[in-house]
Amino acid sequence: MPMSQLLIQRKGIKGRDFELTMADKNEKTSDVATGNTGTGTCREEDVSSGIETAETLLRLFPVGLCVAALVVMVKDSESNEYGSLSYSNITAFRFLVHANGILAGYSLLSAAFTAVPRPMTMPRAWTFFLLDQISTYVILAASAVATEVAFLTYKGDVAVTWSEACGTYGHFCRRATTSIIITFMVVICYVLLSLISSYRLFSKYDAPVGYRNKGIEIVDFGN
Repeated sequence: MPMSQLLIQRKGIKGRDFELTMADKNEKTSDVATGNTGTGTCREEDVSSGIETAETLLRLFPVGLCVAALVVMVKDSESNEYGSLSYSNITAFRFLVHANGILAGYSLLSAAFTAVPRPMTMPRAWTFFLLDQISTYVILAASAVATEVAFLTYKGDVAVTWSEACGTYGHFCRRATTSIIITFMVVICYVLLSLISSYRLFSKYDAPVGYRNKGIEIVDFGN
């Protein structure tokens, strides 16, 4: 075989090798750009595992807080020469007790459910999102109403003929205040849980197809 043909064949082989090498580099570059790498997958799994652990702890913590606030308020009563006063005499405090009882049960059940590893489906994500939102608003409303009533027991309000009671029933007011403070700690936990469930739900949605980051065109009608 002539030397010129051998050189041409070698060049052809080198050219094909070069094309294969460039194709491999382009594929790796594409994987890095799109995030389809083993490291990226591991990081996403670590983040997901960390969120699940934090969520389980945040669901367990309110159980003890709700029970503590409930017990403190249920045992809140005082009797003296002026008469007896109990939490059951005040509707706002009864509402606080019921709200803490409901949240304690929901927190325990949801913590047990999230502690078991299972794939997060869309219906499950929507269920947790809605229940967390409802629970947050219920416990926040109970805390706000109880705080207003507690303020009236300390300061009174002549306009609504509500006399100050804590000067006479100091022990009752202190226990009610303690229960309300504990309940506000539950509110903080459920605000964080609402953020987690919101992130977990809406992060599953992809951006709209064909979305482009277009600038806003400002039209000057004066010119």
